Amino acid sequence: MSGNWGESTVMARLRAGSPQLGPSERRVASVILARPSEVTDWSTSELAAAAETSAATVIRACQSLGFRGFQHLRLELARAAPSLPETNDDPVGVLFDEAVDALRVGRESVDPGAVEAAVRALEGARRLVLVGNGFSSPPLQDAALRFSTIGRSVEAPSDVLAQQFASHSLAPGDVCLAVSYSGANLHSLAACRAAADRGATVIVITSFARSPLARLGTIALVTTPVGSAHGIDPFLSRLNHMVILHALHSLLAQRIGSDVVEMRHVIAEALAEDE
Repeated sequence: MSGNWGESTVMARLRAGSPQLGPSERRVASVILARPSEVTDWSTSELAAAAETSAATVIRACQSLGFRGFQHLRLELARAAPSLPETNDDPVGVLFDEAVDALRVGRESVDPGAVEAAVRALEGARRLVLVGNGFSSPPLQDAALRFSTIGRSVEAPSDVLAQQFASHSLAPGDVCLAVSYSGANLHSLAACRAAADRGATVIVITSFARSPLARLGTIALVTTPVGSAHGIDPFLSRLNHMVILHALHSLLAQRIGSDVVEMRHVIAEALAEDE
């Protein structure tokens, strides 16, 4: 197969979202992915027959994938390139393609207004505490280092008790920034709830809009789950979380006019001492 179908946003959304669907809805997505040029001419009942399911399931699958219904999906497919996606027998290439798809979906999902609100909160924060556990912890440690390079005083305790202590000492004007794929991590929830109870702004980066953390947060940056829901670490979703953290750092640096050149001198001197 050749052409640009595989590069379109609608196909990226289908590939990224289909692993999250139930068995019947996943069959609908599989048929669309395999036969997109045919699906643009089909009715709901024809797609249902091809997927061996009901018309109601077709509509439900389209809505689960972020479309208003089957007609909306057909319209988006018609706007995409008319040729089929390329196959890729290179396993590394496939992983890169999946990462590109995940980033496309994340870009489409994140609310730019929420990102702007988060940057404003970070700009005015007296204290900044980062909260995350498990696989969410390393990206936060990286973010803490990056925030420190632009002159932000940041706390990113890796111990769950230390996170609780820090969040319980926050006050109005402070910010608690949490990252959680599920938005349901009990330790992160406890820390964010304590921060919110004390009047701090809570910024949440998560993959699920209806998760407890997203509902608790003052500002929720939701990237939508992508990739397999059954892996130990949903790495493709983590990519979007890391991009959001990088965006917050970059936009904040622009806002406050950070002296990046000075930090380059610090790095150069540190490297020189190792020689």
